[in-house]
Amino acid sequence: MLEEGNSKISKSTHLPRKRFYRARAHSNPLSDSHFPVPVSPSHVDYSVHVPQLFSSADEGGDSKKIEFADVGCGFGGLLISLSTLFPETLMIGMEIRDKVTEYVKERILALRVANPGQYQNVSVVRTNSMKYIPNYFGKGQLSKMFFLFPDPHFKEKNHRRRVISTHLLDEYAYVLGIGGIIYTITDVEELGDWMKDCLEGHPMFEAITEAELEGDPVVKLLSSATEEGQKVARNGGQTFQAVYRRIAPSL
Repeated sequence: MLEEGNSKISKSTHLPRKRFYRARAHSNPLSDSHFPVPVSPSHVDYSVHVPQLFSSADEGGDSKKIEFADVGCGFGGLLISLSTLFPETLMIGMEIRDKVTEYVKERILALRVANPGQYQNVSVVRTNSMKYIPNYFGKGQLSKMFFLFPDPHFKEKNHRRRVISTHLLDEYAYVLGIGGIIYTITDVEELGDWMKDCLEGHPMFEAITEAELEGDPVVKLLSSATEEGQKVARNGGQTFQAVYRRIAPSL
């Protein structure tokens, strides 16, 4: 519950104070973590995530489904921006760090209270997306996936921990519908090249043209909506993005 007297809540903005939810910048995605995971996409309880739109009886089924997934959503900046930009679209952030996930939950709850009728289409879940993407989303369910400023895992022996890889793109291609888009951005040039090379070499993805990128309102958010992107901008750093569309494989 959000209470005025709670020291974790700002009295001026009524939003959670980020400093109480700080955690390590990254987490090992290959380690065993203990949190509940749905057996299949039909077992995802939407009433937990968007209670105003779903009752507890609406678990799975043929109802409206999540279409956007922000993988490694951090403190939720992109999600909050997308929520008002696409008010009719259900979206979820996937974050492995427990304190950060709790912050995003409290932030969404506070925004719902302060803005009645808004932010009802957005939620967050603590999970390991490198292991459990198929547990949350069915074939072709998603129209957009976001990978913003992921852990670069600089050491070569840790490259298998990177959230964009050839074998993981197989899973992302499965849950993305034809025409769905993957957005990636980083401030690490080597990682940017890695992600672009993985996407370029995959038979189910093609690069979005520059003209399309200029007309996509989401692209502008990649570097401005997140805490990491804002930090890079303040420091005058560069960013490297790769935006690709899911296509049907050639026969």
